[in-house]
Amino acid sequence: MKCPYCGYSESRVIDSRPAEEGATIRRRRECLACSKRFTTYEIIERLPLVVIKRDGSRQTFDKLKLINGMVRACEKRPVALSSLEQIADDIEQELQSALEREISTTEIGEMVMDRLKDVDEVAYVRFASVYRSFKDINTFMEELTKLLRQKEK
Repeated sequence: MKCPYCGYSESRVIDSRPAEEGATIRRRRECLACSKRFTTYEIIERLPLVVIKRDGSRQTFDKLKLINGMVRACEKRPVALSSLEQIADDIEQELQSALEREISTTEIGEMVMDRLKDVDEVAYVRFASVYRSFKDINTFMEELTKLLRQKEK
């Protein structure tokens, strides 16, 4: 690690501690040439996830878009934002753990619906109605019937 003061490339670590809830490591270093101290941060390198949209276009995964979609589905519902953020974190972690670097919006939508079903059934139906593009009341009723059958089991 190069010293920001003199440019010397050798330093020693004086202190290491976790930062940002364990997502990074903060290190205090001392330059072996000028003895000045500086701080560095070590983070996990994540490979970018690419989302394949329905029209075939591709864009990088954006957790904020995922949260915003769930927030719209949960509007005027007793669902805490923290639980939606946790769902988004879980989905992002699952996607990062997978070997695939590209994922379709269909797969992401199914992951969201699986988790929303356990949090709030009304939010689940709202999300499903937009995500699955319900064309008429019959399609909507089929989804509600499936939900009721699962709840009975």
